[in-house]
Amino acid sequence: MRHLFGAVVILLTAAILSADTFAADLRAGRAKAQAVCQTCHGLDGRSSIAGSPNLSGQNEDYIIIQLKAYRAGKRQHPQMSIIAQALSDDDIDNVAKWYSSIRITVELPE
Repeated sequence: MRHLFGAVVILLTAAILSADTFAADLRAGRAKAQAVCQTCHGLDGRSSIAGSPNLSGQNEDYIIIQLKAYRAGKRQHPQMSIIAQALSDDDIDNVAKWYSSIRITVELPE
């Protein structure tokens, strides 16, 4: 019985820690997006500049891959190449989590 109780405690602790980590990633992603990305992509992920993509609801892995490609010089853009250089792996993961977590709706024309 003690082993079962111990296993439940461990599982609950892991679930709580995972929830805290997820929230921290979103908070850090929002803060970084507000400081670095908002001017072109908006805090809500809706672009305010022609040629800048909307990021809200974008696939998290896609955002990570593209930001790392800019940082590595595999993808080129006058502003993004510079901005990505200043982003750590954690920054990239957090920003990707932030923008991918924004829910969007789509309405098809009739």
